[in-house]
Amino acid sequence: MFAQLIQQIINGLSVGGIYGLASVGYSLIYSVMGFSNFAHGELTMVGAFAAFFTMVALKLPFPVSLLTAMVSSGIFAVVMEKLAYRPLRLKGAPSMYFFIAAMGVSVFLQNIALVTLGGGFRSFPQVFGIKTIKIGPVAVGLVDLIVFVISVGAVQVAQLILLRTRVGKAIRAAAYDGTTASLMGINVDRICFIVFLMAGSLAGLAGLFRGMKYTVHANMGNIILKAFICAIFGGLGSVPGALAGSLLLGVIESLVAGFISSSYRDVFAFLLLIAILLFRPRGLMGQAAEEKA
Repeated sequence: MFAQLIQQIINGLSVGGIYGLASVGYSLIYSVMGFSNFAHGELTMVGAFAAFFTMVALKLPFPVSLLTAMVSSGIFAVVMEKLAYRPLRLKGAPSMYFFIAAMGVSVFLQNIALVTLGGGFRSFPQVFGIKTIKIGPVAVGLVDLIVFVISVGAVQVAQLILLRTRVGKAIRAAAYDGTTASLMGINVDRICFIVFLMAGSLAGLAGLFRGMKYTVHANMGNIILKAFICAIFGGLGSVPGALAGSLLLGVIESLVAGFISSSYRDVFAFLLLIAILLFRPRGLMGQAAEEKA
């Protein structure tokens, strides 16, 4: 029983790392623009398909596919911001308009993928084989280990950018008060460009790793629901909180699937969301609005 518990926790950390990549980007956009970008999930789908075709059709190595996933999703995110959100921001539109636009972009991208790529499921080739690392009675899949390490590493790089660079300080200033930041000489348009580029790149990584663990398909954007739960769980606007919430949700889902039933995995995830909203609306590491990012 103890070995099975450890095994499920390890599996959950791998899944949580994928959630973390998606939820951190989601939280970054929320911090700066103050709305829930529900089209963010489709960026994971873009990254997954870009990496899949790079690896399968062009037969390029995994590092090139990884870079392709990040670049393609980053470009899509920047175009999304420029065409769908920037005009609304320049007009001073209320948050509800952004939310409606995000839903429209999500449905548009999902249907474009269904029409052009079909609704079938595609599987990545075995990049790292099916190797496992034995630690006593526990077996750690090499893919799970690589996914976890790269995911946490990518999130830590994003956090270092926010805390230690001039761009990061500008992002945090824009998250604090965009109007005042622009008066102080910060180019808010450029900040939004950088934030969407970072968020899109992380989403592309999430899509690649999710495709490697499971399959690639046009409805992969539904991961945004889990990213939303993770961001709420950890605390909206907090990068460390988004990662912590993602890892915890991944472990909880894995334990539920392993010891109860996989059918109840999503049920427990949404019960957790309701509990957090009721008893700790700021989440685990939530901050006041003026301390976001």
